[in-house]
Amino acid sequence: MPMPVFEEYEPARDCACPGCVRRRRTLVRGRAIALRECGLPAVRGARRALVLATAAGVVLGGGPAAALAADHPAPRDPRPSEPLPGPERAAPPAHGAGAAHAAGPGPSARDTPGSPQGGRAPLHGRPRPPASGPGRPGAPSLARRIDRATIINRAKLWLEAQVPYSMSEYWTDGYRQDCSGYVSMAWNLGTNEWTGSLDTFATKITKEELLPGDMLLFHNPADPNKGSHVVLFGGWVDETHTHYTAYEQTPPVTRRLATPYGYWENGARYIPYRYNGVTGGILPGDSVPPAPQPAAAFPGVAKFGPGADNKYVAELGRMLIDRGGLRFYPKGPSTKWSEADRRATEAFQQAQGWTGADADGIPGPDTWRLLVQRQGNDIVPTGRTTPPPAPRPAPRPAPHPGPVGVPATVPAYPGPGVFRPGRSHPAIAALGRQLLKKGFGTHYTSGPGATWTEADRRNVEAFQRAQGWRGALADGYPGPETWRRLFA
Repeated sequence: MPMPVFEEYEPARDCACPGCVRRRRTLVRGRAIALRECGLPAVRGARRALVLATAAGVVLGGGPAAALAADHPAPRDPRPSEPLPGPERAAPPAHGAGAAHAAGPGPSARDTPGSPQGGRAPLHGRPRPPASGPGRPGAPSLARRIDRATIINRAKLWLEAQVPYSMSEYWTDGYRQDCSGYVSMAWNLGTNEWTGSLDTFATKITKEELLPGDMLLFHNPADPNKGSHVVLFGGWVDETHTHYTAYEQTPPVTRRLATPYGYWENGARYIPYRYNGVTGGILPGDSVPPAPQPAAAFPGVAKFGPGADNKYVAELGRMLIDRGGLRFYPKGPSTKWSEADRRATEAFQQAQGWTGADADGIPGPDTWRLLVQRQGNDIVPTGRTTPPPAPRPAPRPAPHPGPVGVPATVPAYPGPGVFRPGRSHPAIAALGRQLLKKGFGTHYTSGPGATWTEADRRNVEAFQRAQGWRGALADGYPGPETWRRLFA
C-alpha cells in the first residue's frame, strides 16, 4: 500500500511577512515547524492533530481525504472575530459499555412490555420531559442526584398516606400506584418506569453492599405478570442479614415489613441494584430503623373482637393478608375490629383443619403463633373478592301475628350492644324465635337461647343477604332496620 503524503497545515493566522513566508515554503518540504521558527503553540497543536487524524483515516481504510472530511466537514474562511475550527471533535464510542452510557439504550422489546403496568411513561398529568435517547422518556445517563435519606423519606410519604395499590391509577404526585411506580417516585426519576426498565437506571451490587435506598428487583421477561416485583431496601433487621426492611407498593396499600432475603416468593431471583444517581452513604447515626415486628407473644383475647381498637388488630390484618386473606380487606387492615377481621381469621383457622369453637374467628394463642412464625397453611383461595354468601334456605310461611288488617306490634329494638358474643338477653331469644318463623334458622343445632352465639349471627346474616344487603350491611349483627323487618 503506498504511503500517504503528509502535508503541513498552514493556519491563516500565521505571520505574513516576506521572511516568514519564504521560511515556511522551505520547511513545508518535510521539516517540522519549530516554536523558534515563528511556529505558534496553537499552530503546532493543530498540525499534530491533523497528522494523527490523517494517519487514523489511512489505518481505517478511508485515506487522508476521508480523515480530513471527518474532522473538517467544510472548509471555510474564518473572519478575524471567529475562532478557527477545532482540529478534532469528540465522538461517542461505537460500541461497548461506554457507548451505552453515553447514548442510552435504544428502543427494544423492553420498551413495549405488554404489561398491565403500561411500560415507560411520563408522570401522569405532567408534560412529557424531553427525550435524551431514542425511544426513551428519560435516560439513566442523566440520573437525578439524590441522597439516601431523601429516598427513604420519599418512600415514607406513600407509607404514611397508605396509598392504595393500582396498576392503572396515579397518585397526586403523578406516579403510578404499583411497585415500579413506587420506586420511580422514591428515586425521583421523573418518569413512570416498570420492572423491565428500572435496572437501566441502576447498577448491580452484592447482598453485602446493600444500603437503604437500594432496590431488590425480580423481573420475569417471559411473563411480566407472573411474579415480577420490586421493593426498596430499608436496612437489615438484625446482624444475621436473613431479613430486611422492605418498603413496597403491594395490595392493598403501601407497606413496610420485615421480609426474608430476597423475598417471600422467588427469593433467589431477586437481584440487588443501586440507583446510579444516589449520593453518599448512611452514617452510623442515620441508619433506618427496622419495621415494627408483630408482637411474638400473644397479646390476649381481650385485644380482639367487637369494639376492639388497638395496634394488634391492625397487625392481625396485615398478617392475614400475607397469608392469603386479601379478599377480606378491600380497604386494607385497620386498628378497629371489623367483620373482615373475624372472617379472615376464621378462614385461616379453617385452613388449619380446625372446626367449631377452634374456628370461631377470634384469634387465640395458637392462631397468633402460626401467623407470627409464618407456619401452618395459608388461607385457601376461592377466586372471589368477597366470601361466598351463606346459603339461603327456602322461606317458610310465617303465621300471621294478629288478625287480618291489624298491624303486628314490633318489639322495641334493644340496641346493638345486646347482640355481642357472650351476652345474654331476652331479646336474643326473641330474635332467634323470629328467625325460625321467617325460615332463617338453619344454623341452629339447638335452641335458640338467650345467649348470643355464632349460630345467631349466621342466621341474621342469611336474613340480611335475603334483603339484598352486602358488606357491612350484612355482617350478621341486627340493627334497627333488620329488627324491624324481622318482626314486621
